[in-house]
Amino acid sequence: MARQMRKRSQTGIYHVMIRGNSGQTIFEHDEDYKKFLEILSETKEKTRYEIDLYAYCLMGNHVHLLIRENNMDLGDFMRRAVSKYAQ
Repeated sequence: MARQMRKRSQTGIYHVMIRGNSGQTIFEHDEDYKKFLEILSETKEKTRYEIDLYAYCLMGNHVHLLIRENNMDLGDFMRRAVSKYAQ
């Protein structure tokens, strides 16, 4: 069965949560947190995605982001950033 389409926000603001598989830790060292934030910034700068990152909370096994998309696909941005971090 296919997943239902996500509802689009009229404001373009979304709470995005990223989790490790089965609660797996995704940040083990302080450098890991810094690397993730650098990748978010680089992905935005290098690809010219028009997003505004209002807030973030990085936990050991998950991440919360408050993001506004501006004329772009938030899913594509997140796929690029998360896959780059996973490498």
